[in-house]
Amino acid sequence: MNACDQGRGFTEEQEALVVKSWSVMKSNAGELGLQFFFKIFEIAPSAQKLFSFLRDSNVPLEQNPKLKHHAMSVFLMTCESAVQLRKSGKVTVRESSLKKLGAAHFKYDVVNEHFEVAKFALLETIKEAVGEMWSAEMKNAWGEAYDHLVAAIKSQMKPAEM
Repeated sequence: MNACDQGRGFTEEQEALVVKSWSVMKSNAGELGLQFFFKIFEIAPSAQKLFSFLRDSNVPLEQNPKLKHHAMSVFLMTCESAVQLRKSGKVTVRESSLKKLGAAHFKYDVVNEHFEVAKFALLETIKEAVGEMWSAEMKNAWGEAYDHLVAAIKSQMKPAEM
C-alpha cells in the first residue's frame, strides 16, 4: 500500500478536533508558525542549517519573513491534510507541490529524526495555542495528520526532475 493512501483510519472525530483547534489558531498562524520553528531550533539548533534562507541571514529569526511564510505554510498544509484524509482517504497535496516538497527535503538531507522533532514541536505549539481545549484525542488527531503528510512527502523524496 502506498504511504499516501493510509488515511482510512482517520475518523470524523479526529477531523473535527483538528478543524476545531485550527479555527482557534488560524488567525494567529504566522505567530504560531514562528513559535513552532523556535521550538524546533531549541530542540535541535543544527536544524537551522537545513534552511537555505536562514544560513546566510543576519535577520533575527522572529523578523525573518521567509521563516514566517514557511512556518505558516507548514501549519496550513498539516491542517488541510487532516481534512483531506477524511474526505478522500489520503493526503491530497497538489502533485507538483508534493514533488517539490519531496525534492527539497531530499536535497537538504532531511531525515526521520528531523520529522520527529518537527512533530513534537508542532504538537507542543498546538497544545499551548489551544489551552484547555487540548486533549489526548486532539494530540492523536494532529499527530496522525502530520504522519500522513510526512509519509506523502517521504514518498517523493528523490532528486528534483530536470
